[in-house]
This record gives sequence, C-alpha cells and structure tokens, in this order.
Amino acid sequence: MAGKRQPVRAAAGARPQAVRQPARPQAARSYAPAEDEGHAPRAKQKKARHFYDYSLLFCIIFLTAFGLVMIYSASSYSAQLEYDGDAAYFMMRQAKIAAVGFVMMLVISKMDYHFFARFALPAYGMSYVLMIAVSLVGIEANGKKRWLGVGPVSFQPTEFVKIALIVMLAAVIAEMGSRINRWKNMGFVLALTAPVAGLVAMNNLSSGIIIFGIAVAMLFVACRVKWPFFLGGGACLGILCFAGPIGKAFNAIGILQDYQYNRILAWLNPESDPTDKGFQVLQGLYAIGSGGLTGQGLGESIQKLGFLPESQNDMIFAIICEELGLFGAVSIILIFLFMIYRFMLIAWNAPDLFGALLVVGVMGHISIQVILNIAVVSNSIPNTGITLPFISYGGTSILFLMVEMGVALSVSNKIRLDQ
Repeated sequence: MAGKRQPVRAAAGARPQAVRQPARPQAARSYAPAEDEGHAPRAKQKKARHFYDYSLLFCIIFLTAFGLVMIYSASSYSAQLEYDGDAAYFMMRQAKIAAVGFVMMLVISKMDYHFFARFALPAYGMSYVLMIAVSLVGIEANGKKRWLGVGPVSFQPTEFVKIALIVMLAAVIAEMGSRINRWKNMGFVLALTAPVAGLVAMNNLSSGIIIFGIAVAMLFVACRVKWPFFLGGGACLGILCFAGPIGKAFNAIGILQDYQYNRILAWLNPESDPTDKGFQVLQGLYAIGSGGLTGQGLGESIQKLGFLPESQNDMIFAIICEELGLFGAVSIILIFLFMIYRFMLIAWNAPDLFGALLVVGVMGHISIQVILNIAVVSNSIPNTGITLPFISYGGTSILFLMVEMGVALSVSNKIRLDQ
C-alpha cells in the first residue's frame, strides 16, 4: 500500500552488522587478571575467618605464671630443707611440666575437636583400667593410693579420668540430641558416670565429687528440665548441714575411712584438737586472718615456715591471702570468673552441640575445683585435699589442665566470624 512504510528485512544469507559497544572509561580500568575470551568472570570466594579466644589464652598464661611465683614463695623454705638448699626445686619442676603442657595446648587448639570423639570410648575404658591399677599397685602416701608409677614417671590417673569422661559424655549427649530430656537417657548418663566416680572416690573423695559434678553440669546445660538439679543441690546442702551424724554413720559401716571422718570432726570443731586433727585448718585460718586487706607482702608469709602443711599444694590460697591480702585473693577469684565467662561465650557460639558440651565440661571442672579449694581453705566445708587449678603445685594436674584448655581453644577456633 502506497504511503505505508514497510519494515526492512535482511536478505537471506546476509551477515548481520555488529553492534558497537560504548568505549570503557579510563577511570574504570581494571588491574585484575584477564579472563578467557568468551567466559564469564569467576566470582571471588571469600575465605572464612575463624575466631580464637586470646582472652582465654591470656587468662591461662597469667594464672600459670602467677602460680609459679606463688609456688616459689610458698615452697622455698621447705625446698631448701629437703633438697640441699635448692629453694626453687618445686617451682622449676612445675615450670618444666607447664612448658610441655603449654606446647601441647597450642597444638591441640589448632586441631579439629571432632577428632577427639573417635577416642571417647577407648579413653573411657582406659579410665577403668587405670583406676583399677592404682587401687591394686598404686603408690601409697598418707594412707591413700592416688599415684601410679610407670618406670621413673608417676602420675595421678584421676586427672586423665576427668578429661576422658568429658569427651565421652559430650559424645553421648550430642548423639542423643533432644532425646536427652527423657528420664531414662538422663539416668543412662549418670549410670555411665557413677562407676568410675565411685572408683576414684575410694582413694580420692574430692576428685570423685568433681567427676560426678562434671556430669551433672553437662546434664544441667543439655536438659530442658531443671528442677531435679535444684532439688539435688538442696539435698547436698542438707547433707552438709548434718555432716557430723552422717559421717559418723558412714564411718561405722566402712564407707568413710578414719582419716576422712577425722577431717569432718576437724571441720566442725578445729579447736578441739589444735595439734592434730585441726592443725592444718587452724594454721590456714591464721594465714588468712593475718593477711588483712593488702597482705604482708609477697614472700613475707610466716605460716609457710613449717607451720602450714602442704602450703604449695592444697593450702596455697591461704598463702595468697596472707601475702597479698583480701585484694590479692579477690583479684584471683575475679580472674577465674572471667575465665568461666569466656568458657560460656565459647560454648554459646560453638558450631555444634558436641563442641559446646566439651567446653561446658571443662568449665564445670574448673569452676567446681576452684569453689571446693577455696571453701576448704576457708573451712566452709570439710578438708577434701583438692588443689587450686593452675596455681597449686602438681605436675599431672597442670599437664591435663593444659590439655583441657587446648580442647576449649580448639572449639573457639572453629567459630566462624561474620564478614
């Protein structure tokens, strides 16, 4: 039709004209490597950043170094008498083992903590083997068999039992998941703990309490139902209130040995026998009382000069109170509280339930042991012979504590940071 414009069509076989692209501005020049022609540019993959709890690492270093200073201060007098004038004997021995443990901690902290789940069952079985062995052929000291000798090396198997149980219970509870809230599964976890805790308690009542307490702490965090735990805590307070009659009954039927019952009597009335049963308790209280607000000064303790038994071990907190006063004692307690706070943060942000429970187990161990030690030194509970973590003298204790810290740091190292 005339006057109507027809569309222009390319002739058959004609080659279409290329469309000209606008020139790229010079300011937008890219210095990235050129991509292959005809392929879309590849998207850059951002490497995930992982967290590492340096605050917890600082707490570990500080407490260990402070412990070495206090071990030297508390043990220098007795070391000179027992080891031919070597005042630093206990301190140097602790420092060497702590250095080995520190290296182990750093190595473990860079490992994947899921690796330890493979050894949960073998380590749990080894706990029974070690505890039976220490009951049969253990080294006896002060009427108790706590040490197992392997050639020139001796160690306390109870420290291995603690970390083995933490890994075992973390693996079991993580496998159960939400089914842990059933009564039979809660009972199963306690049934796993009770036999090994009983074996430990036969020669070391305080460690048996700690081991059972670790299981209760892990169950408390994992379970939704909380009232049984509060009921159990109330029952423990009731037992403490009636410790005298209960201890007498247990001693009569053979559950408590004489030295254990004597500790209960010394706790209830240390002044009744100030030269024997109540000697250590009273000397510890004298050390705490003489410290005052700011203390006598570092190295100026009087009670360590042969008056306070085990001044570098169980009773080292009394020396801290005497030399550094209330200020030093509260400062150490605050450091431990900050460490427990870091454990809580790591557990809360852990990648999975297994990692969270590992940290909860370590946190339960440290917190229970600190509470028991301070309570014993202040005569709030009967003397149970428990050490102060990182500070008291004890090679096996510091070595396995470092292993536990490595596990906690390993969990923290798997926490991914948001970009």
